[in-house]
Amino acid sequence: MAEKIMLIDGNSIINRAFYGVPLLTNAEGRYTNAVYGFFNILFKLLDEDQPDYLAVAFDMHAPTFRHKTFDGYKGTRKGMPEELREQMPLLKEVLTAMQIPIYEQEGYEADDILGSLSKKAEDAGLIPVVVSGDRDLLQIAGETLKVRIPKTKGGRTETEDYYAKDVMEKYGVTPLEFIDVKALMGDTSDNIPGVPSIGEKTAVKIIQQYHDIENAIAHAAEIKPKKASENLAEFQEQARLSKFLATIIRDMPLEMDLSKMTTADIFTQEAYELIKRLEFKSMFSRFEQKTTQTEAVETAFAHIITGAEAKSFFENLEQKETAYILLVDDGVWKGMSVCQKEGEGVFLEITEELPPQTLADCAKDFFVTKNIVKIGHDVKRDIHTVAPFGVDEIYASFDTALAAYLLNPTGNSYEYDDLARDFLEEVYPSAEEVLGKGRSKQPLESLPEGERVAFAARQAEVAFRSKQVMAEKIKENEQEELFYEVEMPLLYVLADMERWGMKVDRQSLLAYQKQLAESIETITKEIYELSGEEFNLNS
Repeated sequence: MAEKIMLIDGNSIINRAFYGVPLLTNAEGRYTNAVYGFFNILFKLLDEDQPDYLAVAFDMHAPTFRHKTFDGYKGTRKGMPEELREQMPLLKEVLTAMQIPIYEQEGYEADDILGSLSKKAEDAGLIPVVVSGDRDLLQIAGETLKVRIPKTKGGRTETEDYYAKDVMEKYGVTPLEFIDVKALMGDTSDNIPGVPSIGEKTAVKIIQQYHDIENAIAHAAEIKPKKASENLAEFQEQARLSKFLATIIRDMPLEMDLSKMTTADIFTQEAYELIKRLEFKSMFSRFEQKTTQTEAVETAFAHIITGAEAKSFFENLEQKETAYILLVDDGVWKGMSVCQKEGEGVFLEITEELPPQTLADCAKDFFVTKNIVKIGHDVKRDIHTVAPFGVDEIYASFDTALAAYLLNPTGNSYEYDDLARDFLEEVYPSAEEVLGKGRSKQPLESLPEGERVAFAARQAEVAFRSKQVMAEKIKENEQEELFYEVEMPLLYVLADMERWGMKVDRQSLLAYQKQLAESIETITKEIYELSGEEFNLNS
């Protein structure tokens, strides 16, 4: 079977994505919704068509040969919103990182590039798939050349597909005749003038009968209605100009190096790190590589799986600043990781020889002592995790999850991989990437030992290093009093409230409920009497 090439109209698709997906920003405050929508569309199309080759075409911010012929070409279009404009370089940065070729050429539009590349592809025996939100490209649809028009609404993408037969079925004309239809009816979005008083239905009827502009002009006197006949004769040069403007160029002198257009290697490590930084978590699984090629620091992680080892570890723990992370999976405590030095970490894993009660007993002095300055991550959750095992308190001086929230309240999540990205400029796989989600999620203990230990221990090591950066940012933002004197003490108040609840007088509440019900009944009767009828008061 012939190989397939997919050609994307970059401007059109990102524009549709921008308006189809609500505004999003990442932790850096950069707008990302258009880029997110673009790749959602792209990945869906890649799944459906499985192309062997791929390229994206863009318009350039410069006059084209059409502008030079007709000053008013696209003159009625509004400028690109700033929130979209700033995402264009970002889109190209990700495409470049994915090794997807970008085509743009001054003096021409993306449509011309797509038309020319698709023609070259057909001549080379390839099957072209052209993707655009612009129906102008229906004029190049063929027997094997498919034009796909995606629509994005509420973050979901639906696509209309057109071969030549589909254009004929929907519009009643061939793809080439579609150009003449547009020339007669004009196009307000491109400010193509067309012929006054000729709309789409009349234009289609004329071209179905006469097949092209020149033949229609030659028979203008025979055309009905009369107004269309008169205007076609009067505005025949405008009709010819409109056809010129509407016709896509298919013979641009473009190089098409298929060796650089393959889809085999687009999920690169560089692109993965960009996708992580943009926080497109639903796309992480697309990338085969889950860890950075070169880690920022050399790491040495240890593994403890017995009660004797855990007891010895905590007895010999240095009394200095220490980061710890409790590993909790679906509400089940799986162990804890500890870090006291950059590049090092220990994973104390709950096993048959180190059950949760034993680990809690071994770590209890560590949790409750104030001699060791502790860095936790979601300390409130940790308090609830260890409380059933007789640990009544955790004295922590710094909560990295709380600090991350304070520094970026609009973040989607504040897990260890978010800390690494936002404060260390490093990329690590998230828990969802490592363990999966939903029905495909696997328990932590199912991972190979080396992978399991690295995943767990690295979390404490990342928290240990992130704390230094976060503390400095909190100081720079003059948030120290807010964080250390309000937020940190408050987490313990909230933990107690969640753990113990609050006392209420049940009988008093029931009596008040009865009192309210009687009052509502009285008021309802008064309303019905005043209105003279009964109706739904809740409407």
